[in-house]
Amino acid sequence: MKNVTITLDEETARWARMEAARREMSVSRLIRNVLQENMRQNAGYELAMRRYLSQPARALNVAGGPYPTRDEIHDRAGLR
Repeated sequence: MKNVTITLDEETARWARMEAARREMSVSRLIRNVLQENMRQNAGYELAMRRYLSQPARALNVAGGPYPTRDEIHDRAGLR
């Protein structure tokens, strides 16, 4: 583990102490957990974005046909 020092305004420090007490943990552990969760979310987002961008581009209208409807474009199941 690496020790770091952070500076918080009084309101944020008070909230951190109360939240840590509510969860029965130290402020240090609370902040570590919050940062680790943020790292996991960012890593998941980055992976999903890379996966999406690695797919070949798709034409919206095939051979001059009609463009898809808004609902068809925003269909999440179609992106999987």
